[in-house]
Amino acid sequence: MQTALQFGPVLVHFDRLMHGVVQTLYLSFWSIILGAIIGILGAVGRSFGPRWVSLPIAAYVELIRNTPLLIQLYFVFFTLPLLGLRFSSHTAAIIALSVHLGAYATEILRAGVESVSKGQLEAARSLGLKPYRIIRHVVLAQAVRAVYPALSAQFILQLMGTSIVGAIAAEELTAIANNLVMDTFRSFEVYITIAVIYFVLIQGASLFFAGLGRLLFRWKV
Repeated sequence: MQTALQFGPVLVHFDRLMHGVVQTLYLSFWSIILGAIIGILGAVGRSFGPRWVSLPIAAYVELIRNTPLLIQLYFVFFTLPLLGLRFSSHTAAIIALSVHLGAYATEILRAGVESVSKGQLEAARSLGLKPYRIIRHVVLAQAVRAVYPALSAQFILQLMGTSIVGAIAAEELTAIANNLVMDTFRSFEVYITIAVIYFVLIQGASLFFAGLGRLLFRWKV
């Protein structure tokens, strides 16, 4: 028995799918920004901070990288309210996604920080540069350039990772697609459609980060 594909009932709801795209990009944007900030602070703290700073950061990285993102989402949305911290589904999704990305970004950036030679740090100190200027202009500038391909790939994975936040009732592309399946009973067509949309989003993100890298790192080393 063969069933003819019918995309009409799905494309009628194209505005809902576009709303899902907007929500996916919104979640991705803020979680990438916040995750990158966490990663920078974590990498600097773990590489240059005292043991009472570096050890908790190391514990955070290991905890987050060795537990599923879905469990982290559940913890923020269902467990923290028991402690008096209640968030909306979208806010909880951004928090969990940011914390998750921050752990990976910390390790990626730490590898970049450690690639900077100690001779350059000693030269900067001999010139009288203050520690924060050394970290900003000598260490981070080179570290980010060295690990940018890996870091941008992690950012793209973050965009795809938003597809599970529907588990805590946050609206994004996959969650809306699941609702469309229940409304139209055209699961094959719905998931083909969002697969194409995700492909376009990922390719667009890849081109964006590639262009951003060429813009930011035009100098030669």
